[in-house]
Amino acid sequence: MMYQLIKNGTLIDGTGQNALENAAILLKGNRIESVGPLDGFVTPEGELSLIDAQGGFILPGLFDTHVHMIMEIKDIRESLTTPFALKYFEAIGYMKRTIDAGITSVRDAGFTDLGVKQAVEKGLVTGPRMQLSINPLTITGGHGDSWMRSGIDITSKSYPGMPSGICDGPEQVRQRVREMLRAGADIIKVHATGGVMSPTDHPEFTQYSQEELEIMVEEATFRRGIKVMAHAQGAAGIKNAVRAGIHSIEHGIYLDEEAIELMLKNGTYLVPTLLAPISVVEASKLNENMPEYAVQKAHEVVEAHRESIAKAYKAGVKIAMGTDAGVMAHGTNLRELGLMCDIGMLPMEAILATTKVAAECMGWEKDLGTLEAGKLADVVITKTNPLEDIRSLEDTNNIAVVIKDGKIEKNLFS
Repeated sequence: MMYQLIKNGTLIDGTGQNALENAAILLKGNRIESVGPLDGFVTPEGELSLIDAQGGFILPGLFDTHVHMIMEIKDIRESLTTPFALKYFEAIGYMKRTIDAGITSVRDAGFTDLGVKQAVEKGLVTGPRMQLSINPLTITGGHGDSWMRSGIDITSKSYPGMPSGICDGPEQVRQRVREMLRAGADIIKVHATGGVMSPTDHPEFTQYSQEELEIMVEEATFRRGIKVMAHAQGAAGIKNAVRAGIHSIEHGIYLDEEAIELMLKNGTYLVPTLLAPISVVEASKLNENMPEYAVQKAHEVVEAHRESIAKAYKAGVKIAMGTDAGVMAHGTNLRELGLMCDIGMLPMEAILATTKVAAECMGWEKDLGTLEAGKLADVVITKTNPLEDIRSLEDTNNIAVVIKDGKIEKNLFS
């Protein structure tokens, strides 16, 4: 089995320990064999490939726990005229951009089917390893139901592998969860509140009852060991989701003190996606055909979102990095880290949220999230020091090397 030795770099191993200068990592196949100072480092006999970090910084493969891998926001008119199959070919570029940004693992929050995941696993296309939610569950007229008041319905149509997510009442909810699991869901996604991009609701509107949310947890988590993630922006919907036993709160725009206390008590993760509403505002300046309802709500929530996430961070809520990529361009994911630091996180904390904590949120901490012997060989080498300039990671040219599962997916040093 081939060995690869990474040397001549500073190690940020994802555990929270201080950076280690002049470090080395030995990879054996798709696993990490050993990590430590280069001085005294023992290398095996036989075939050994060297990767010179060229004075850069060596990190674990990065995570984004909230993406939409099969989509990227478009003008509504373009969406209406785009052939169905084109989105799969477009997604090839989205996945490559994601890898090029150093993101080797993602949790897909909706609309990507099992075939896309398997295409990556079979090596047919380059992309991150994925957890899929298939299609988010939503109420009629809620976030995820894109029926327009003109009578035109632009909600994505169901097809084999992508059951409809619209369901109302306990029994429909139970059936939809089972359908998502049958289609290959690794996690169940629910819209517990309204949202920014939906035409007939508001982020503070509560969608499902606590009883309905508990049914989702019962069907997914208690029966199958599958976690539930909740798009939840208004305080009432957030609290319903946390009380129901949902694993992670996505967005968390209007967290109040009670919601934060409940999250701390239950060990609930928070995935902020600070970049999402900011990106909608930015896109509206470039695209005059952005829906007015979305632009208006995005402007409304940006500051409340920052304040909410800052309160949760200060209180000690577990924060995992997620962006809502697809609402903005794929490959721009690492803008989120600078925004996390803007609300008070230290650069090292932002890195941990994008590695160790994100891996724990996804249940992959035994194999990923830190650079330690025995774990999968997901490694990123950056040209710049993210502890000194976290925003330098926004430029993908500073992401010099990306290794996923022991395979070099990007190498600007070669």
